[in-house]
Amino acid sequence: MSNTYTKSLDQLRRDDESSFGGKSVSLGELLAAQIPVPPGFALSTAAYSEFAAQPDIAAAISEGAADAIAETMRGGTMLAGARDEIAGAYEALGEPPVAVRSSAIGEDSEEATFAGQQETFLWVQGADQVCEAVRNCWISLYSPTAVSYRARLGREREAAMGVTIQEMVDAEISGVMFTCNPVSGDPSMVAVNASWGLGLAVVGGEVTPDDYLVSKVTREVVRAQINDKHHEYVPDPNGRGAIRRDVEDERRTARCLDEDALATLVDVAKRVERHFGSRQDIEWAIARGTTAPDGLYLLQSRPVTGVEGPKPKPAPASAIAAVMTTFGANVKRGSR
Repeated sequence: MSNTYTKSLDQLRRDDESSFGGKSVSLGELLAAQIPVPPGFALSTAAYSEFAAQPDIAAAISEGAADAIAETMRGGTMLAGARDEIAGAYEALGEPPVAVRSSAIGEDSEEATFAGQQETFLWVQGADQVCEAVRNCWISLYSPTAVSYRARLGREREAAMGVTIQEMVDAEISGVMFTCNPVSGDPSMVAVNASWGLGLAVVGGEVTPDDYLVSKVTREVVRAQINDKHHEYVPDPNGRGAIRRDVEDERRTARCLDEDALATLVDVAKRVERHFGSRQDIEWAIARGTTAPDGLYLLQSRPVTGVEGPKPKPAPASAIAAVMTTFGANVKRGSR
């Protein structure tokens, strides 16, 4: 029986962007290129459109007050067809803890990135909690920040959202990498940032990650700045959400990645760039108790939008500043 609202991530391709959003189709493309991505499924924009078309919600949206829209949507009920498909796809996935990520139309495009504008929820478990997190992703489409951003782009009427539901990686190490130097735009380099645990501590500005610059050609580590990574996020022992804990003294100033791991990341970065045909910034994780390449997963990839193009934005002052600008998203530790 065909599904109306959901597709497995590995079924998605670029042509599905208008129905499932940028993030989900990017993950589908990575899977098509045989690049390791945690399994999951995508919810289409049709589920959002039907939810938003309910009379009270549609009326709130038409009036345009962000707080009123959020309050009305929070009290709204997801239609049964979408809820049933989410529950079925989640059961087929094995009902693991998942990340529930916004996948807005136009998100992660070469013209603009909506990173930081909509919500992501981590370590969500249970079908009801997944549906709640999906609704909260939809609500974030009308946050003051997201509305203002779309207005600046002239896209006020383009609000539409798919959602990515993706198995969580219990990350021992996580980070981001750019397939160019994000400060200078040098395409011969890969810039890598890494820290212990889940990426929450980095995107929240709570730690300064290790900062590496590696040659694509020779794999030479041109720069290795090892920083004091005093906090990390790990799964909450109660099975839902994530908690912050102190990093042991011996790991705080230890480097996260050795040269073999960096070489693996560079190889993967080159494959991603070659597949998409443009410079990419990539979120990655290495599963606890494993090493790269076996435990390496990519969590998302998007075009670099700040150092290339006909009208580039001012380059960030440092690679870490670029990480914060790009991935400083509204990430929630869990749905309780």
